[in-house]
Parts: sequence; C-alpha cells; structure tokens
Amino acid sequence: MDPRRWRLDGQLALVTGGSAGIGRAIARELLGFGADVLLAARDATALDSARDELLEDFPEREIACFAADVAVEEQRRELLDWVEDFGDGLHILVNNAGGNLGKPATEYADDEWRGIFEINLFSAFELSRYLHPLLARHGAASIVNVGSVSGLTHVRTGVAYGMSKAGLHQMTKNLAVEWAEDGIRVNAVAPWYIRTRRTSDKLADPDYLDDVLLRTPLGRIGEPEEVAAAVAFLCLPAAGYVTGECIAVDGGFLRYGF
Repeated sequence: MDPRRWRLDGQLALVTGGSAGIGRAIARELLGFGADVLLAARDATALDSARDELLEDFPEREIACFAADVAVEEQRRELLDWVEDFGDGLHILVNNAGGNLGKPATEYADDEWRGIFEINLFSAFELSRYLHPLLARHGAASIVNVGSVSGLTHVRTGVAYGMSKAGLHQMTKNLAVEWAEDGIRVNAVAPWYIRTRRTSDKLADPDYLDDVLLRTPLGRIGEPEEVAAAVAFLCLPAAGYVTGECIAVDGGFLRYGF
C-alpha cells in the first residue's frame, strides 16, 4: 500500500463556514492529513479563535483566515483575490457555509427564502466557478459540498432549505461530469442531525430529540468529526475514482423504512 494515497501533504484547502461546528471540524481533519488550510467565515473574532486553536495542535501547518460573507457577491470576489495570493493554486474547496430560517412556505418574505438560496447554493456555485482555474492547475483537485438529508427527503427544515440543498446535490453531479476532464472531482456529503451550536436549541427539546432518535437507526446524534471524516476521505488520493457522489452521514436515517 502506498501511504501517500492516505495523505494530503503539500495540498492547500479552502473551507467556508470554517470558524465553528462542522466547518472547524473539517479544517481540523484536513490538517491532520497534512493539508494547509484557509478558513473563511463572517465572524472575524470566531475565525481568529479557530485559527489560534488549530495552530496549537498543528503548529507546522499553514492556517490563515479571511472574514467574508460568501452570500455577498462583492465579498466572494474579495475572498477569491485573497486565495489567489496563496501558493500555487488550490487543491481542495469545501463549500460548507450555510444557513436556514425555517418557516411554512407561505410565510417566507422574498428576501428570506432568496437569502437561504444565496448562502446555501449560489455561494457554492459562484465560488466553485471562480476557483476553477486554481483547482484545474493541478490536474487532481477536489470540491466537496456540504449538503443535507433535507435535499434528499422531507424533514422539518422548511421548503427553502430543502430546495437549496437539493440544488446543491444536483450541482455536484453536473460539475462532476463537466469538470472531470479538468482533473477536478466534485462530491457531496449529506448530514442528518449533527451536534452543533446551530442544532442545540432544537435538540434541547426532549420530545423533539426523541422524534429524531426514533428515526435514526444508530440511536444517537452525529458529531461534527464524523462529517469531517467523510469530507476528508473524499479529498484523499485514495478516493481518486469517486466523483459525483453524495455520502449520507446520517446514522441510517435515509434507509429507515417500516
């Protein structure tokens, strides 16, 4: 076995939404495999905290951060300019930034549901397009989109979130085919409930938690590190023949019948 197939040494990764939760766990996992990591998120203070924490554990790695709201076109462009200043291109892009405002379909204001699409789908599409030249430079690059089981089946997130994640999954398939000739693999992960700050309020409701666990064959809530492990695998040379795939990180939720 060639151990280099299970390493990311010398590779540069950009993780959006990288200051906390799943994004920070993904950054940590990629660093553990030897990559250098660029973090982007809206909160500059949280970014600095994440960078300091990661540098304590990986002092030999390059870790840099840039405060930007990837839902805003001008800030996406600024992020692109910043990334272009690092190294010789980019090897890995993880489109993890996302958000939601759960409401009945008829109660969304136009700016509310459009904003969900902007952060969950349009930002990933635009960043992937903008960064394509940097990724294609190596002939062996990887994009991983963080989707959701809500893009594959109905859950209680609200229709706008589910629609945006379904679009992200379809974008993954289309770009995987279109960019295969450029040496860019494009995959996705689809988490179910993961223990993060964003899910803590809902999971604090005992009745709601019971409902979630009853639909989860493994009988527990997932951890950010478990999503990060799936993302890292899709970035490794060992996964070099995997593209256009969506891996559910869901404790069996999507496979639960009756």
